[in-house]
Amino acid sequence: MAIRVVKVVRPAPSLVGPQALWAVLVGLWVATAHLLRNLFGFMRGRQDFTIYFPEQRFVQAPAMRGMPVLVQMENGKERCVACGLCEWACPTTCITIFPAETADEVERYPEIFDIDMSRCMFCGLCEEACPEEAIVMSREVEIATYSRRGSLWHKADLLVPQARLKTRTDFLRGHYE
Repeated sequence: MAIRVVKVVRPAPSLVGPQALWAVLVGLWVATAHLLRNLFGFMRGRQDFTIYFPEQRFVQAPAMRGMPVLVQMENGKERCVACGLCEWACPTTCITIFPAETADEVERYPEIFDIDMSRCMFCGLCEEACPEEAIVMSREVEIATYSRRGSLWHKADLLVPQARLKTRTDFLRGHYE
């Protein structure tokens, strides 16, 4: 089976010419305009380019996904019923749940609920899989540790009261309607 190869001859791109010169001039004009606008704004005191991190924070969107946490009810217990759907939905298998039985109106609870934050990719699939809204992506992103053991978060570390998660739960419930 013979294949005919056709060579296409294209002109070499030239770095000299009216189009190349025009592109360079437009780029220089855009850069200069931004420089002057920011410089004059800074001189008038309208704009500061530095965010002083511990004291100042970035404005975060309601859809921002931080680390996953467990929702704590008003009585102090977790909302989780240890169904295991978040563990099953996690693509990195960073969630570990061991259920236990209880005599309360909730039939089961997680005796062990661990999340390995070094493996978590903050995708939010665990949040979407949870039928009880028990695991929610919080706004916490500052979870650095000095050891690998410090990135393993247990149930007591993950419990967060409902009031602190109001922004995220309101955002999630807005999609239900």
